[in-house]
Amino acid sequence: MNNTENLPLDGQKLKQVSTEEIIDIRYYISVINKNKWRIGFLAFAAALFAAMMALKITPTYKATSTLLIEADQAKAVSFEEIYGLDSNRKEYYLTQFEILKSRTVAQAVVEQLDLKNHPDFIGKPSFISNLVKDIKKGLPFIPEKKVAVIDVEEQEEQQLQSLVKSFLGRLSIDPVRKTQLVNISFQSSDPKLAALVANTVGEVYIEQNLAAKMGMTQKAAGWLTTRLSGLRLRLDESESKLQKYRESENLIDVTGTAGVTGVLGLVSNELSQTSQQLVVERQVRNKLLNIVRIIDEYGRDNLEMLSSINEITSHNTIQNVKSSLVNVELKVSELSQVYGPKHPKMIAAKAELVTVQNNLSAQIRKLITGVEKELTTSERNINALERELVRIKAQYQTVTAKEYEYKKLSREVETNRTIYDTFFSRSKETEVTSDFNSAVARFTDRAYTPVRPTKPNKPLIVILAFMATAGFGIVIAFVFDALNDTFKNATEIESKLSQRLLGMLPLVRYKKKAGFMLHYFFDESGKKFAESVRTLRTSFVLTQLDKEAKTIGVTSSIPGEGKSTTATNLAFSLAQVERTILIDADMRKPSLCKRFDIASYHPGLANFIAGTAELDECIFKDEKSGLMVMPCGQRPPNPLELLSSPRFVELLEKLKESYDRILIDTPPVQSVSDALVIAQQTDTIVYVVKSDDTRIGTTQEGIGRLIRVNAKIAGIVLNYVDTKKLSESDSHQGYYNEYTYGDNDFSDESYAHSSLNDPKNKRSSDMANRNI
Repeated sequence: MNNTENLPLDGQKLKQVSTEEIIDIRYYISVINKNKWRIGFLAFAAALFAAMMALKITPTYKATSTLLIEADQAKAVSFEEIYGLDSNRKEYYLTQFEILKSRTVAQAVVEQLDLKNHPDFIGKPSFISNLVKDIKKGLPFIPEKKVAVIDVEEQEEQQLQSLVKSFLGRLSIDPVRKTQLVNISFQSSDPKLAALVANTVGEVYIEQNLAAKMGMTQKAAGWLTTRLSGLRLRLDESESKLQKYRESENLIDVTGTAGVTGVLGLVSNELSQTSQQLVVERQVRNKLLNIVRIIDEYGRDNLEMLSSINEITSHNTIQNVKSSLVNVELKVSELSQVYGPKHPKMIAAKAELVTVQNNLSAQIRKLITGVEKELTTSERNINALERELVRIKAQYQTVTAKEYEYKKLSREVETNRTIYDTFFSRSKETEVTSDFNSAVARFTDRAYTPVRPTKPNKPLIVILAFMATAGFGIVIAFVFDALNDTFKNATEIESKLSQRLLGMLPLVRYKKKAGFMLHYFFDESGKKFAESVRTLRTSFVLTQLDKEAKTIGVTSSIPGEGKSTTATNLAFSLAQVERTILIDADMRKPSLCKRFDIASYHPGLANFIAGTAELDECIFKDEKSGLMVMPCGQRPPNPLELLSSPRFVELLEKLKESYDRILIDTPPVQSVSDALVIAQQTDTIVYVVKSDDTRIGTTQEGIGRLIRVNAKIAGIVLNYVDTKKLSESDSHQGYYNEYTYGDNDFSDESYAHSSLNDPKNKRSSDMANRNI
């Protein structure tokens, strides 16, 4: 069951506050500060080991040569299409860089320099490999790996490929950004070999490129020569076919071009002219047909209507006759105004008018007859032209078919001639330039023998080892600190428990067999411890000024947290200024009898509650401190029933009459319920927590149990605090400096005893309180 569900409101708030995450830089610094010597030692040891290992590492030298990849290579003639590379493209440079890193170049360098016999490439068995072999020999049950049987050539090839792989691992090709330069670097334990290989790689690359170009050029020249003979035969054959066709079709060259083209032009012109003539003739015929149709409509004898036809009146002859007719009619009109109708001049004029009119009629009839004849002639012309047009069209089709075949043969000739000319010129170019090739690259800087090794960088290795180990140590410190869910400082007490910290008691180292000295509080060597106890006393008294806190319970979560020691020493400090009694209420595991060397048969708390002894008989006085002590007495079988009885309450009331402070050493809260019963009868509770030991959840549950029974908790005492681990940033670090007030403290035994011996001396008691 989740204990949080049973907590009252205050307990739930305490649980919520304890789970809050507060980012405190000082806390992280304190964790590092506490573990600084461990971290430093670990980092120093790692750095020392790294230095020893670095001294054993064989130094490696790095040599670098620089090549310039030519973009525009010198050419005797331009036929770069043969090589299939465009040096103006970015992919060209990337290709060259990959070629420099290729196994072909690496293998050529390995063979040229005979690196398989060089000491730098002769593998030496490592310590680990030798150890693995020895282990396998010592363990016969481990099956041996079957090795495939291969011949000598395959074995040599495998060794060569392994050597090439190792070689490539040391070789680096680094292009210089935004330039045509590339750095060739090689690493080796031999500085001379490093420089030699860096230069040789560039030389082999250049030589292989030249050899590839030379071979490609020769191969292209041979192929071109072979192809030329076939192309020559094809060209001759196509020309022969064209000539035969020209002769068979009797094609002549009329226009200065090919014969069939000239003939086609003549036929085309004739066809065009004939078509135009036919169109004109048809227009004439249509016009004549219109005139004849009108004549037939008006009648051939109706000369007056016929003379109004535009086609007739527009004729020159008719216009001339009409002009004469108008002149005669004008003359008759003029004479009629002068002479009478029988006048000779009138008679002559009228006769002339009749003659002209008859002439006009005759001309109209003649014109009509001429129109009909023209129509007949036009019809015959149209028929003749149509027949001629049909003949010309047929001739045009024939010539067109010949032209198509002629052009087909001509194209074949021209194509074969173009291909032949191209191959012939390219063949001559390759033949002339077959012995010329410019280098693809050149050295701008050759590698030189390095003086200083590039690795290992021993100082850097040592520094990195130190820093990495220190960082790892810090991480481990934080991990262990995160896993350690105990109380380590005052801040955690207040943040996780929401309780006041009354004080912190330092860790006192002592021999296990001797145990903790009872009167260490008064010993000269315990001044620091005594000062911490006095600080605890002062803090407690000041927090209880406005409260009646005579009965004080001292408890803890579990056994072993120093509860009894804290109660004893707090009682010592209070006894110096007030009348104080210490009661051992831990009846299940009492410890005060043994601490104060009290006889086991001495009556105590259990005897008084049971009624077998009087109060005075149950109290023991410690002579050195003047502290009154009530031991447990005879251990009862039912301590919880005794503590719950009215006799326990009666005892506390009687003691309040004689003592200013009553300290009760109670059992742990989480072990038994006795402390909860005692807490209900006390004015306040002092809760003891062991530093770096008690788990936070255990303490929270213990305080929660006290809160549930309405116990008043004065505060927390953090016990067993290791002052060496305490952070300087801790606000309570001042508890543990060497400067104390033990010699001048208001703890003079004579004064304290005089105060205690006179219960009615209130003035001395007030003075003591003022001097706390």
